[in-house]
Amino acid sequence: STASKNSLKRSLLQLECYFTWNLLKQDVDLDDLEDRVGHQIEFFTKSKITIYNLLSYVCHLKNSNEEALINLQKAEEEVKKYHPAEIARRSLVTWANYAWIYYHMERYEEAQTYVSKVEKSCRNLSSTPPQSKAQCPEIYAEEGWAFLNFGRKYYMRARACFENALQKEPNNPEFNAGYAIAMYRLENPFKKLSLSLTALQRAVELDPENTFVVVLLALKLQDLEQTDEGERYIEEVLKKAPDLPYVLRYAAKFYRRKGEIDKALGFLEKALQVIPNSPFFHHQLGLCYRSQLVELKKAERYPPQEQVDKLIQLCIFHFKMVIEIKPKFFYGHVDLAKMYTEAKRYEEAEETFQKAFQINILSYGDKQELHYYYGNFKHFHMKKESEAIEHYLEVLQIKTRSYYFNKSKNALKTLLEQRIQAGSRDATDFGRLGLVYNLNGETHEAIRYYEQALELCPDSEDYLSALCELRLSI
Repeated sequence: STASKNSLKRSLLQLECYFTWNLLKQDVDLDDLEDRVGHQIEFFTKSKITIYNLLSYVCHLKNSNEEALINLQKAEEEVKKYHPAEIARRSLVTWANYAWIYYHMERYEEAQTYVSKVEKSCRNLSSTPPQSKAQCPEIYAEEGWAFLNFGRKYYMRARACFENALQKEPNNPEFNAGYAIAMYRLENPFKKLSLSLTALQRAVELDPENTFVVVLLALKLQDLEQTDEGERYIEEVLKKAPDLPYVLRYAAKFYRRKGEIDKALGFLEKALQVIPNSPFFHHQLGLCYRSQLVELKKAERYPPQEQVDKLIQLCIFHFKMVIEIKPKFFYGHVDLAKMYTEAKRYEEAEETFQKAFQINILSYGDKQELHYYYGNFKHFHMKKESEAIEHYLEVLQIKTRSYYFNKSKNALKTLLEQRIQAGSRDATDFGRLGLVYNLNGETHEAIRYYEQALELCPDSEDYLSALCELRLSI
């Protein structure tokens, strides 16, 4: 009956699981996520309950509920194998997922059975209402891992989940690892003050065998110019796990940034033998060849064209592979477009930029970076200043103060000043320069340019209101 279906739906919404954590299909490249989760199952040795639960949810999003059920069975087997004494407590998320999948399959009785199972287990575990996360910090942690897998938009929420789990169990190695990874991913690598360093050190101290966290600690030390100490960790991990793909990937990144490109290339070639179609390995290979290109140009004023062309070809080959395997990988597109520009293949560069603009999972930071580089392409290579200006402005319209925000602001200032010095009488140029000075906090200069804009275009309400605001702020 409709009434019982509605009451079932109400119960389902009370459950803590992937279906109630607001993990949106449109924020992620599902095929890529499925591949990554597959690699985690293959190469992570720790308990895989979380991974199978996540995979089950991905299968559901891809409309294969039968396959989703198979993954939930695997999650249950993992619980029996690793936590035979705590089956109920460790299965709460899995059972809640079962309930939702049966509900979507319109198998309402089975859905109700699992809802009741969760509710009963929660009553036995504690006196609080259904599935309280505070009672079971593992649920917070599982939510945190799910958020980490769903990409950058979710990292803040991931961090909050691990913080909550740590309030209950501050010394839990797995919770500390999750927290450290979230902190590392949220941090700007150019910042000299690092909050993730302490979290990573703590996670490694609690679980020195967690090779994933150890390599991140090594990279963080390198960010902070403690390369020797970072290298000690990398060498240690390579002894312990010389064939693990993600260890090879991060070791390659470490040595590429250290300038030991041949060593980095060696690790990547080895990693590609394990996972031949990994977009990350192809991307890192492209970056290595790009570094060699930069070095070659630095070393010689007129480097042999043949060598230059060869390196450009290698970069283009690997960056193209990246976006063929992972069409929504933003950095792959930007790097490929920049390489086409380097090769003076402007039509292909334009096409690649346009494809990047079509990606529907871009973060604000991605959008800023994309408009900035596209602005540069228009400015320096296509000699279309007006179009360049529009794209630098797009960056500033996304209010996030970032590296690319500042770069765009400076590029805009230079271009507009050149136009005005060359005799422009376009009110828009003056108004935009007023905006740039205002963003720089140079109020008097901003007022001067807005006044000139208003002289050229007396009817503009925008310039008038900008002026009034500035005068009031003095």
